Amino acid sequence: MLHLRVICPEAATDAVLSVLREHAGATHLVCFPGAALEPKGDVVEADLAREATDEIVAELCALGVDHDGGITLDQVDTSLSDAADRAEEEAPGEAADAVVWEELVARTGEESRLNATFLAFLTIACLLAAVGVITDSPVTMVGAMVVGPEFGPLAAMSVGLVRKRGDLVRRAALALAVGFPLAILVTAGGTWLGNQAGLFDTSAIAGDHQVDFVYEVGPWSLVVAVLAGAAGMLSMTSAKSAALVGVFISVTTVPAAGYIGVAAILGQWDKVLGSAGQLAVNLVGIVVAAALVLLLRFRGTVPGDAGRPLSAG
Repeated sequence: MLHLRVICPEAATDAVLSVLREHAGATHLVCFPGAALEPKGDVVEADLAREATDEIVAELCALGVDHDGGITLDQVDTSLSDAADRAEEEAPGEAADAVVWEELVARTGEESRLNATFLAFLTIACLLAAVGVITDSPVTMVGAMVVGPEFGPLAAMSVGLVRKRGDLVRRAALALAVGFPLAILVTAGGTWLGNQAGLFDTSAIAGDHQVDFVYEVGPWSLVVAVLAGAAGMLSMTSAKSAALVGVFISVTTVPAAGYIGVAAILGQWDKVLGSAGQLAVNLVGIVVAAALVLLLRFRGTVPGDAGRPLSAG
């Protein structure tokens, strides 16, 4: 379940309470008149069945509460209540299949921000990938995949395309457009230093290696990217975050970026081009597949909010 807190003007409180009372998926309704100081108003709280949340939030937004007050949603990890059990049973649909659009927009919007933390994780991931390339270590390459934070902006771009949220698409595109070139540049710098120090030479990436899949782009690269993008979006919309780890390990985005930095310094331009192609195929495949999942799974249930500002952060 999700815990709902609404701050609303006194004039809108009755309408808010009416929405919550009339919906079978809402329970544990509480009202604190005059409790809100900024913005001033009443505070209404309730627990919502996940499958009913999106409909209820949409009705509350239609009342203008999101503009005149505020709406907050928090995950309820444990709820011992017969009333809560009834709400989940009577709410239409299944919790695992329900998508809370505002939660999804907020989550992807926050994870797509271009900030020092995002750049640091992406750079470290690319450096790990470079080590995996030089040492021919698939295990290190897998570690780089898990560390990489790039799925956040990719998911945000998919959500932005489906919801017609240009602000979300631009934010995600900026994070990727700045993050990957910067991470590749730092990786190339680290590779140059290692090469100058005599730690390795061109032979490190010559011949056959276990990590050659990074620059060997082909039809299966697209297949994996599409499947990973679909699985990743299903994981985010169903709140099954454990599946995201498998998605991170499946895609060859960070390994390709790391290989570009290494191959460029060692003068292996064919491998630079191959890795760049691998990176492009994975990025596009993930975004398209994730967007299709949203369109197909939730067709007809996507509320329009093109004019709403990005609320995350």
